[in-house]
Amino acid sequence: MNAPGLADMLDFVLAVFALEAVVLWAYHRVTGAGVALADVGPSLAAGALLLLAARLALADAGLAAVGTCLAVAGGAHVFDLRRRWRSR
Repeated sequence: MNAPGLADMLDFVLAVFALEAVVLWAYHRVTGAGVALADVGPSLAAGALLLLAARLALADAGLAAVGTCLAVAGGAHVFDLRRRWRSR
């Protein structure tokens, strides 16, 4: 299954994710305001890894690569939920 339009869209969204992380980090570092990357990093990582898994699946990268991305995304999600749950 090859969908070049979808693959390009996923590449674009992954680039936006990376840009968002850099902007959040830089803004917080320079101003001390905004959201710390440590607070949104696990959530951004989980989302980016899900997108990467979809991108790899479109490229027929194989079950091991897609499964690894999905497993690490799940781990990042669980880490984020546990951290947030404890802090309240």
